[in-house]
Amino acid sequence: MIRTLIVDDDRLVRIALADILDDDPGITVVAQAGDGREALERAAAQSVDVVLMDVRMPRLDGIAATQRLRALPRPPQVVLLTTFDLDQYVYDGLAAGASGFLLKDAEPSDIVRAVHVVAEGQAMLHPSAARRLVDRYHRTAGGRVQAARARIERLTPRERDVLELLADGASNAEIAAVLGMRESTVKAHVSRILAALEVGNRVQAALCVRDAGLHGDNSREF
Repeated sequence: MIRTLIVDDDRLVRIALADILDDDPGITVVAQAGDGREALERAAAQSVDVVLMDVRMPRLDGIAATQRLRALPRPPQVVLLTTFDLDQYVYDGLAAGASGFLLKDAEPSDIVRAVHVVAEGQAMLHPSAARRLVDRYHRTAGGRVQAARARIERLTPRERDVLELLADGASNAEIAAVLGMRESTVKAHVSRILAALEVGNRVQAALCVRDAGLHGDNSREF
């Protein structure tokens, strides 16, 4: 059972999201919060696997709350929710450690799937915004290109093969099938890749590849 926390300053949005998630037998909404500060209190009081987090909120916004949640000893995965796919704060949220980004008007099935995807250690971006997020990252990357390339140089040839497929949006199972590896071996490679690239999740690893100028594609899931 995936224990989920919903964070939004709009009570009606929280209720709507809870109704959507409660329809899935594999998800339970264990708490709700009206801002980032309350979210931290809820997450500290009980075990949470996934947080659906609004970006713009009073007291403590979703970006700052995400960074603090991801610093917890047992950090939950975070999916950012926003009304606008061009929200200037979305990339900052992903950089803070969020594993996904969805628009609030996404289909209910996409919201449910995002919770399942990030709970499995992967990540998900809304398709209409993913390209623009990556493009924005490139425009602001500047001198980080060489640093990204240097980090990728630390990887073994096999790890680079895994990273290339990861950046294409392939799941661990898909990577294992393509490379003829066990899924457990892929998971071990991914862990080493994240450490070598000095990133916290698959989204940031994929962005690192693009920052280095080594990949031009874009995917919804990472």
